[in-house]
Amino acid sequence: MRLEERWCSTRSSLGQKAGQPKFKRSAHSQTPGPSTCFQHNSTEMNTDDYSEDELNDYNIQLSIQNSCREAFLKSSASLAARTDENLRVLAAIEQGEVWMLRELLRHTFAFREMDCRGWLPLHRAAAQPLVEVLETVLTLAAKGPSLEERTAVGGETPLTIAVKAGWVKNVRSLIKHGANPHNTNSKSETPLLLAVRSGSYEMSHLLVTQGAWVEQICRKRWTAMHEAAKVGDPDILMLLLRNGGRVNQKDITGTTPLAVAAENGHFHIIEILVNCGSKVNSQACNGESVLLDAAGSGNTACIKFLLDNGANPNLHSATGHLPIHKAAYAGNYEALKILIPLTHKKAIKEAGQSPVHSAAEGGHSRCLKLLLACGFDVNYRMNTRNAENYRDMRRSALYFAVSNGDVDCTKVLLAAGAKTDLDPLCSLLVAVRSGRYEIVKLLLAAKADVNCYFNVVSDTVFPTALQYCLKDEVMMRLLLNNGYKVEACFRCHHDSEPGEACDEEEKIPFCEFMSLCCIVHLAGRVVLTLLDYVKHVHICSTLTLILKKQKEWPQICLIQSSPRSLKHLCRLEIRSRLTLKRLNKQEVMSLFPPRLKSFVLYQELDLYSRDPHGLL
Repeated sequence: MRLEERWCSTRSSLGQKAGQPKFKRSAHSQTPGPSTCFQHNSTEMNTDDYSEDELNDYNIQLSIQNSCREAFLKSSASLAARTDENLRVLAAIEQGEVWMLRELLRHTFAFREMDCRGWLPLHRAAAQPLVEVLETVLTLAAKGPSLEERTAVGGETPLTIAVKAGWVKNVRSLIKHGANPHNTNSKSETPLLLAVRSGSYEMSHLLVTQGAWVEQICRKRWTAMHEAAKVGDPDILMLLLRNGGRVNQKDITGTTPLAVAAENGHFHIIEILVNCGSKVNSQACNGESVLLDAAGSGNTACIKFLLDNGANPNLHSATGHLPIHKAAYAGNYEALKILIPLTHKKAIKEAGQSPVHSAAEGGHSRCLKLLLACGFDVNYRMNTRNAENYRDMRRSALYFAVSNGDVDCTKVLLAAGAKTDLDPLCSLLVAVRSGRYEIVKLLLAAKADVNCYFNVVSDTVFPTALQYCLKDEVMMRLLLNNGYKVEACFRCHHDSEPGEACDEEEKIPFCEFMSLCCIVHLAGRVVLTLLDYVKHVHICSTLTLILKKQKEWPQICLIQSSPRSLKHLCRLEIRSRLTLKRLNKQEVMSLFPPRLKSFVLYQELDLYSRDPHGLL
């Protein structure tokens, strides 16, 4: 039998008992109705005998029934039904047809059949709002499925399902019929914990009065007390405390309810727990204190209350972090103002990193300004223990800002005098590699060394920055305009005389680097760009072989075979005489006439300054 036919046969038996009108439309009635599977057992009567309001009510009811039918046919419940009787049971539960369920009680096997989710009709009855439906199904409790039957998915009992659905009457009925309030689902969540999580005082009170154990431990030793502290409902918390809840109970991570309340910023919960004896200086297994959790939440009332009750702001976590670090990282400005005068410099030194690092890592420029204004060292270097937590062994606060691509924090740190060379990997290289034009300009203006080397990955003859921007002409010209040593790219040992000593034989020259298969196609364009910044240079045989296969080769040959313009040579000579140090000094360059200054600084080749927004 097709599914729709099974529904029709089920629904046709509902008749007047389902609350349908006690008349049937005559054959000549033009009022549209549901499909023909909705048949009525009452005697046909002429609709002319009824008022227009009664007819409208009738049509509305039939329309609702028809839409319910369509919804049920599409639901997973109908698709999962194994037998006709099971389908009728599910349909009756879905539609709240108590009388139909009572008629079907004789088919006890239909109440033991599971759907595709492993749900019995009992589970479905617990999840719907009509307690009469549930109690009808529960009449089979003695000879039908157990009240502790679990769903295949989630391991939910009828009681945990009712609690999750929020049906207090269903919960009361299940307990009345013998449901165990201590049995958990597959996540080891008790009905009481689920009730607390939903924030329902009524349901929590019902379960407690029916014997639910307040301190029953769930997964990871989490209890209803922890959940109440997380939810932040004082009434529920007091209910649990009056019935045996312990304020210093720790979960598997060593977290107490007080720490949970502090992390979530629930002041009234903290107040209750502390007044009931909770330890304000308790630490979790990772060493994080209650005050550190409160600093992360940013609730100043919680922080002040904990401090007033003896919380220590100088307790380190296992990673060395203090409450001040957490406040700075989270960007909690007001919390930071409270903690700065209370945190000892010795504790920060022992921590191995400054809150300036934390504020930069979190990306909070306002907190950075506050810390620097209070005298924290902008160039404080993170100790080796903390630096080892990062693969790049970073040390400075500036590195955090640059690696995050945070322009605002970078500006604040550089304005306060942050040095650009405190890390194993120079901050400038990080910005170049990630394509951060604005940050590169800021770092170069702050005298970052454009010719720095990073030899861990590849020990090259030419300065490292170029290899990170071979595909990006805009970035490349930013470096070249600011004094990158282009001559080093044309220095190698390939055309040296036999026996001629070369100090850089063990290093990788530019010509060999460009021979890599993944970048060899870029060689022509890169060399053509480099020639804008040098006088006549010798291109070695190795690089020549590469360039001959490039479309730029004819243009390169033309430049190399022709004398360079006097204008070009003059610019190079002026730059060499001034030196890079003076070129980067604003007070020196301001002495030049605007046109000459622009010419010397290659401003006509500064592609980023032409259209920064378009590039970004």
